[in-house]
Amino acid sequence: MHGSLRLSASLLLVLAFAACNAGGTSSVPAPGQATPQSARSIPTWKANHLAVAACPGSRVNQMQCDALILANGTGPDVGGWTPSDLQTRYNLPSSTKGSGTVVAIVDAFDNPKVASDLAAYRAEFGLPAAKFYKYNQKGQQKNYPSGNKYWGVEIDLDVEMVSAACPNCTIYLIESKNSGTNSLYAAEETAVRLGAHIVSNSWGGGGGSASSGAFAAKGVTYLASAGDSGYGMQDPADYPTVVSVGGTVLQRASSKYTETVWQDSGGGCSLVEKPSWQGDPDCSERTGNDVAAVAWAVAYYDTYGYRGWFTIGGTSISSPLLAGVFGLASNSTKQDGGKRFWTEPEKKRAKYLHEITRGYLAHCPSQYLNTYICSAGTNQFGTYSGPSGWGTPNGIGAF
Repeated sequence: MHGSLRLSASLLLVLAFAACNAGGTSSVPAPGQATPQSARSIPTWKANHLAVAACPGSRVNQMQCDALILANGTGPDVGGWTPSDLQTRYNLPSSTKGSGTVVAIVDAFDNPKVASDLAAYRAEFGLPAAKFYKYNQKGQQKNYPSGNKYWGVEIDLDVEMVSAACPNCTIYLIESKNSGTNSLYAAEETAVRLGAHIVSNSWGGGGGSASSGAFAAKGVTYLASAGDSGYGMQDPADYPTVVSVGGTVLQRASSKYTETVWQDSGGGCSLVEKPSWQGDPDCSERTGNDVAAVAWAVAYYDTYGYRGWFTIGGTSISSPLLAGVFGLASNSTKQDGGKRFWTEPEKKRAKYLHEITRGYLAHCPSQYLNTYICSAGTNQFGTYSGPSGWGTPNGIGAF
């Protein structure tokens, strides 16, 4: 059904789990309590069997996508948050803005069914036909890389989330030949060469280098997902030229939407040099995140190796969704990574961003427990918190 929210058993479990973290009883430690050593390196979605990673494998010297398939969240019916929910919560002018703006997605490998899956997703929710173009790492509309159903999940998710926020935007998909850092970074440069001024990246790992110049083109807004394992930052989200996008959990009571921190969102202090425009006191390196959006229980469609509708999670949702919001604003050439969010007047942030006041990052180091680095709503550095940055969209005025 268009615009509806059908809750699967797994989704009800997830929301109950989130609600417990927001104010009830849970086996997960509350802020200020130590996380058990045995659970420190295990994301709560994995420890509680709530989801599985779409892209399993090492992130050493390579990247992996950040999409999560919710437990028992596949099937023939639509379940999860729809474009209507997202547009309503974030007060987006999705039906009237975005025409002529290109949003590029960079991912690894090929999903040969991405165009038909995108068409099915958009038809289900009454969105107009997509202006969609697929390229290989060199910018050719042929000779695509080998197919990969794991990265195929990420590819479908990314183009669908841009569509949910900005159905009138033009979408470029650039597929790198593999998940190696060099290949993905080459695809990043191809996206810019093709004319994109907004580039979203729903993946991360290690072995990257900001000095490569792949994220340094002037007049381009780069976004990257913060990761799905709790405290900590990953490349490329930690680069100063990239908007680091954290995750939230969305709830609805009647017609009112609220959000809390998704505790498995990446965020916190990085190992990258602090940019001059960040003035927070407790982290001597780059602090993340800059901004956030929903990262759990969103409706999604994929027939490449799977059977249709999914309920999906991860900051893989947040990055392309906000890329679509940037597309609605049509202001990307004037951006400079996350700098704008940090340097906007407080009154403007308060007007155009929803402050997130509840929740915290899992696996937070003891020195940061109950501080703005890991917890929302502390008011220690204005409305900022590491997990949710300066907040989630309330219209497009902050973008």
